[in-house]
Amino acid sequence: MNISPAANHARRLLEDSGLTSSHEPIDEALVSIFLERHYRLDGQLGRLATEKDDTFRLRADAGDCLVKVSPPDEAESIVGLQTAAMRFLEGAAPHLPVQRVRLTVDGDDSVTIRLNDGRRRILRVFDFVAGPVLAQTSPDAEQLGKAGEMLGRVDVALKAFSHPADRRDLVWDIRHFHQLTSLVQYTPDPGHRRLAREVFWNFGETVVPRLGDLETQVIHGDFSPYNVVVDPGSAEHYVTGVIDFGDTVRSALIFDPAVPMANLLGRTPEQPWRDARAFLAGYQRERPIRASELPLLPAAALARLTLRALLTNWRAERAPERREYLLAHAKDDWTNIERALAVSLTDVIAQLRESRHGHA
Repeated sequence: MNISPAANHARRLLEDSGLTSSHEPIDEALVSIFLERHYRLDGQLGRLATEKDDTFRLRADAGDCLVKVSPPDEAESIVGLQTAAMRFLEGAAPHLPVQRVRLTVDGDDSVTIRLNDGRRRILRVFDFVAGPVLAQTSPDAEQLGKAGEMLGRVDVALKAFSHPADRRDLVWDIRHFHQLTSLVQYTPDPGHRRLAREVFWNFGETVVPRLGDLETQVIHGDFSPYNVVVDPGSAEHYVTGVIDFGDTVRSALIFDPAVPMANLLGRTPEQPWRDARAFLAGYQRERPIRASELPLLPAAALARLTLRALLTNWRAERAPERREYLLAHAKDDWTNIERALAVSLTDVIAQLRESRHGHA
């Protein structure tokens, strides 16, 4: 059977992003040995559900830590990119609440674990950022604006950052969305397939012709409500933590706010774009988007939400150990896509422009 070039490209993107393989969870006893030997850390390890890494919360007398062990098929250079971005922000913008990387007793950012089959996994330790994530709260427009401002500040700081691995191919990078139409066939519901094709058409008409001239830089890549720690009781310091730089990549700047906008679509059924607009208004107070690029954001946000919906069942079948985690993050995606598409994107663009002028 012949495989189309598009399907081949999609498969390569999925492989490069570490989504086509599964692995046995790393033994907690082994992690404990490495933590004691290289970090002088001892305490109670608790496994946390995450997309790819083996992730633990270490409860220790000296304070809690977050421990991440990279997947065995993730290149060391990609882990290095993630760590370097966090280190850069720590130096260039120390006032930002970006999660900190802890050093080993030898002054290294990480430790290499060599598996019996010859593959390597990278263990890193981070400060634990306590508090609820944005997804666990009910933020109002002002709080969403504060979250938007924080991503804007992160992007302002990252503008000067570069790394040899930042041009990685990542399936979550929205610039590849139009090359992933083959994923539609894995969606069993015909109504969902229809919605996906409409989003692909919108993206192809509005964003694809502009991909070559969009403003680019290294971006966080996954500023989702699950990666933003907040203090709902604080007006001045609402965002208390920016975590998980696993999708850091050099891409179009507009694709960074498009990710949280996608996650906010449809939360208010009667005004499905309201929360996304509130977030973007805050973002633009810190990192204004070019007027010529602003009209591309609705299609980009819909593309990101559709991509997650398409990938969820595909991945849940191939990684049953993460099925519950995956489905929980995407349970309302098709409903929210349908709600968002019910509004004329021309009207949405007009509203985004009004918000931009209102917060200039």
